[in-house]
Amino acid sequence: MELGKINKLYIARFTDNGLYLVNSENEEVLLPNAYVTADLEIGEQMEVFLYTDSEDRIVATTLKPYVQFEEFAYLQVKDANKFGAFMDWGLPKDLMVPFDEQTVKMENDNWYLVFLLLDEETDRLIGSCKINEFVFTDNIDLKEGDEVDLLLYDLTDLGMNAIVNNMYKGLIFESDIHKIVNPGEKIKGFVKKVREDGKLDISLEPIGYKNSIDKNSERILAALKKNEGYIELTDKSNPEKINALVGLSKKAFKRSLGNLYKQKLINITPEGINLLQKD
Repeated sequence: MELGKINKLYIARFTDNGLYLVNSENEEVLLPNAYVTADLEIGEQMEVFLYTDSEDRIVATTLKPYVQFEEFAYLQVKDANKFGAFMDWGLPKDLMVPFDEQTVKMENDNWYLVFLLLDEETDRLIGSCKINEFVFTDNIDLKEGDEVDLLLYDLTDLGMNAIVNNMYKGLIFESDIHKIVNPGEKIKGFVKKVREDGKLDISLEPIGYKNSIDKNSERILAALKKNEGYIELTDKSNPEKINALVGLSKKAFKRSLGNLYKQKLINITPEGINLLQKD
């Protein structure tokens, strides 16, 4: 049985406290009554997550946590106290991040990137914010142009940091961000460069895409980002207002507006332009 992961187990027997599940080696684990339904039968296979309860016993649950063993997740602190920080990870028992695994003092209600690991001393699942200890910087099995999965987690002056394929550390430079993105989002991206230090430069669009956006379109995108994704301009706005807000002539503005709309980067309403957040 694998602690901290989804396991496929079989129903072996029912008890007053719940039902017992077994694996192919006949190892047993309890699924408490809270997760037992009337339609379950002996011999049936179930997918359950295994973790330790408040008494450090391994138990099963049908709930799906926000993170599994050796994965990264962006989680919120429910209670930071003298014992550590306790985070909401979708289960009744909160995930603890001990003080030794915190890179900054964690505070209630704030969100942090954590890595789920097994504490070798206590055999408990814990979270860690020491991200650099868990990302790979050698033998990176990626090349320029590869599509990757991103977990965004930190916006800096340079751009947005991201975990790439749950293995690597990447950066989306501010100049390459043409849509609204927020820490905690899981989106697709593309490898722009594999750096010598083992980190990755990431683009949110296929490589070569940026060349299809002219400089005037870039001005409109920059104005949208500066104004939280919305500007009160349309192709019917007067030339003076267009020039004041984006520094373009009306003719150039209309041409670039059409280009951005065709590429599904913006939505045009009777009142203005919205920057689209694409999946």
